[in-house]
Amino acid sequence: MSTEFTEWLRSRSDDQLRALVAVRPELITPVPAHLEGLAGRASSTSAIGRVLDRLDLFALSVIETLAVLPSPITAKALRAQLARALRGSPDAAFRSALGETVERLRTLALVYGPDSALAPAPGVRENLETPAGLGPPAVEVFRHHPTERLAELVQDIGGDSGDGTKETLAGLLGDPGVVGRLIQDVSPQARAALNELAWGPPSGRVPNARREVRAATAQSPIEQLLSRALLGATGEETVVLPREVGLFLRDGRIHRDLSPVPPALDGADRDRRLADRTAAGQAFAVTRAVEELCERWSIDPPGVLRGGGLAVRDLKRAAGMLDLPEWVAGLVIEVAYAAGLVSTSGTVDGDWLPTPAYDAWRVKGTEDRWTVLATTWLTMDRVPGMIGERDERDRLLNALQPDLRRSAAAEVRTTTLGVLVAAGPGLAPTAESVRERLAWEQPRRRGGHRDQLVEFTLREAEQIGVTGLGAIVDHGRALLPCGDRAMSAGRLLAPLLPEPLDHVLLQADLTAVAPGPLTSDLRRWLALSADVESTGGATVYRFDERSIRRALDAGQSADEMLAMLERHSATPVPQPLSYLVTDVARRHGRMRVGTASAYVRCDDPSLLDEVMADRRALPLRLRRLAPTVIASKTSRPTLVDSLRAMGYAPAAESLDGDVIITQLDVRRTDGQPLVRPAATFGGLEADVVAAAVRAVRAGDAAHLARRAPVDAPGGQVPRSPATTTIVALREAIRQGSQVWIGYLDSQGNSTSRILEPARMEGGYLTAYDETRAAVHRFALHRITGISDIPDIN
Repeated sequence: MSTEFTEWLRSRSDDQLRALVAVRPELITPVPAHLEGLAGRASSTSAIGRVLDRLDLFALSVIETLAVLPSPITAKALRAQLARALRGSPDAAFRSALGETVERLRTLALVYGPDSALAPAPGVRENLETPAGLGPPAVEVFRHHPTERLAELVQDIGGDSGDGTKETLAGLLGDPGVVGRLIQDVSPQARAALNELAWGPPSGRVPNARREVRAATAQSPIEQLLSRALLGATGEETVVLPREVGLFLRDGRIHRDLSPVPPALDGADRDRRLADRTAAGQAFAVTRAVEELCERWSIDPPGVLRGGGLAVRDLKRAAGMLDLPEWVAGLVIEVAYAAGLVSTSGTVDGDWLPTPAYDAWRVKGTEDRWTVLATTWLTMDRVPGMIGERDERDRLLNALQPDLRRSAAAEVRTTTLGVLVAAGPGLAPTAESVRERLAWEQPRRRGGHRDQLVEFTLREAEQIGVTGLGAIVDHGRALLPCGDRAMSAGRLLAPLLPEPLDHVLLQADLTAVAPGPLTSDLRRWLALSADVESTGGATVYRFDERSIRRALDAGQSADEMLAMLERHSATPVPQPLSYLVTDVARRHGRMRVGTASAYVRCDDPSLLDEVMADRRALPLRLRRLAPTVIASKTSRPTLVDSLRAMGYAPAAESLDGDVIITQLDVRRTDGQPLVRPAATFGGLEADVVAAAVRAVRAGDAAHLARRAPVDAPGGQVPRSPATTTIVALREAIRQGSQVWIGYLDSQGNSTSRILEPARMEGGYLTAYDETRAAVHRFALHRITGISDIPDIN
């Protein structure tokens, strides 16, 4: 860690330190004890790598230029070097952009020093292994070469053979005249090989790279380059282009092309009102799809695979049930799971069932339900687009499988949608232009897997309703950190949603037509009492004996069903439907099935005679116990299902003789729903940042005071009479000020602390210890004295 860097951090104002901590919150997790600790953490390899990953291409080019050039460098020299890579001459916009970028890099503590002496922070050069595609300096390339070999290389390129050190060799390669002469001496094939490595990557693989060949006897192009130190062997089969040679081949330029502005986004202009309506329609559809999925899984849940996840056949079944493509059904299932609306009922032989959280979710308004789903999709680490692909061990990735998690998923969704926001209202940029823009905004994070996540994001955002016709809409923009927080996404979406209907059109062919979206209660009742026959602009429900019996099993009576139909029908209840309900209800429950293993009880002996005479009842092994009672060795559910298959309408009853009401639509899992990490879009709170900076400043003051106390001769901690100490502590509590105390620890060692006293009682002082960034209790008899905080400056 550089002392100059630490002193530069110490000279920064509190506002500047707060800005650093706000953009790099990992530096105060936990809060360092002093500024030396903060500097060490800021220059660590992992911390530097994280902040470099967030830089755009222009900022990365600036820091790469500073890493390549000798330090320190003036801002004017930096500007001149970068201007060589511009397509045109530098103008005022370029100078302004460069000044802002340098200041931003200072804020990030990647660059330090004034404009007259800029330098990269410690750790930056080590993290940038190949800045701008350049190889390491010659000193690093030839570091492990033996002295004898270095002497031979120095002699072959025109130096003094008696000075065979890597520094001498690096000095020769740093001379453009020497490098130019060496390149002229090699064959065209060797020059072509150099040109291949010039703009990166600077390394390659060749056989026998470490074979020592003199320039006079070199035959192959690679041997010619190795013998003249134009390439250096770093392994048995690895060669690298020294940085000095690469800069010569680039004619002194560090970057081939440079632009301070991002590439423009190309795409189609959309009508904003049409895009809003399209996105609202998708938002409504995905919300209803999640509700339909949970309702169906309440009745007939799919099983959990042994390794976790959902079977392929169950995904296909859900897609058919929801009338959606399989990838959309997978998206709906994954979002419902990530939102905690569905979970497993057990780890072994369990089912996928709705959770109690679903009941709380479904009673909300449509716009609020969509906001939950959209926010979940935006922040979850699961990737539904990977369903159906295979992992590195060629295993199929199923829906709801644990292996669908990707740590970068949420960040890619946020940045991708941020690009759509930057495109402006109504512009639907192409996927290619979005990828190019992201490659400029985060060049160190680009790659094939990331491009795939971007494609998934664009496709899923359209399906979720965050975008409409490829353009970001207002309620989708409100989900992002850059969105308008004055209005929530739900409030922006609500006026665009269709008004739910509370009526259907009953027809004489035993169907009900829903001309639009229905209210949740009516929709749930129809799902119980009828079966969906077709969907589209209008949903058609069909009533039949089986669906009516399902409603009766759930505890409804014929009168209640007819009253419900009359209340929610825009037309009179057709006579065929009324006859169907009353006829099924009349026959329902005349025959009762209980547990013997199972028994059948009926007040009409002739009906039981009919059952006993039916050859289809032979597998049930029935036995007549009384004129009105039949026993069976099968279970009660099996007996009920078999009698219904034979055309009867039995009802299950309890041991007390009461009819068992089968409430198929309220099955819930006791398993724990998925717990999602809280989104961290907003970063640290301002008061947390301010408190952290105060703690670091106070700790640094105490750290410097321990090394050389200002007002304590001989480096002693503060000492004062006990009465004076108590009075001073009470005054500090009253004023809310900080004090510097001396304190004896449990081993009797003297220490100094910077405290902000809170209260004093029972022989103890409770105070916030700025040195350790925590609240502690201090025994008053251990306080050796008190003093004002020394002025370190």
